[in-house]
Amino acid sequence: MAASSGISSTLGSDSGSNVDNQPIQYSMILEHLIGDKRPVKELNPAVMGGLPVPAKSDEQKMIERGMESCSFKAVLACVGGFVLGGAFGVFTAGIDTNVGFDPKDPLKTPTAREVLKDMGQRGMSYAKNFAIVGAMFSCTECIIESHRGKSDWKNAVYSGCVTGGAIGFRAGLKAGVLGCGGFAAFSAAIEYYLR
Repeated sequence: MAASSGISSTLGSDSGSNVDNQPIQYSMILEHLIGDKRPVKELNPAVMGGLPVPAKSDEQKMIERGMESCSFKAVLACVGGFVLGGAFGVFTAGIDTNVGFDPKDPLKTPTAREVLKDMGQRGMSYAKNFAIVGAMFSCTECIIESHRGKSDWKNAVYSGCVTGGAIGFRAGLKAGVLGCGGFAAFSAAIEYYLR
């Protein structure tokens, strides 16, 4: 600042006391760009180059609140888990060579009906398990996110720990702790990959 004021004083002495010929000082430019004299710009999307967004109606706000609720997320994860689990169960039954075989008579060739029945049973079993895990994980993640008030990777890790611990706890305390750690690590890996 001292150098710029020194330059302006020497320039002012050379050109007389003419105010119009004085150079603009750096502090004046800063005051105009980031200071109190900065002009306030309108943040309208049309001004900024985007498309204007109309105001949301009450029905749209109600639908958004419903879709962001924990119960909707849990039901959606349950249905998605059921479909994915059923497809996974049918796929694994299709590549398993023991599908349809009777353990009492291993030499008997299974019929197509027996194979399809076994594939359906395995698909339904996987579908129920995936649906339960998906609903538990989604519901606990939503509850933890609502309680914490943040949406970050920790919610998925905590939810994975709760879900894995609850599933593993049926087999004992050690299995519950291992389930908690395994699900939490898997959730952390997925969150790291997706974010």
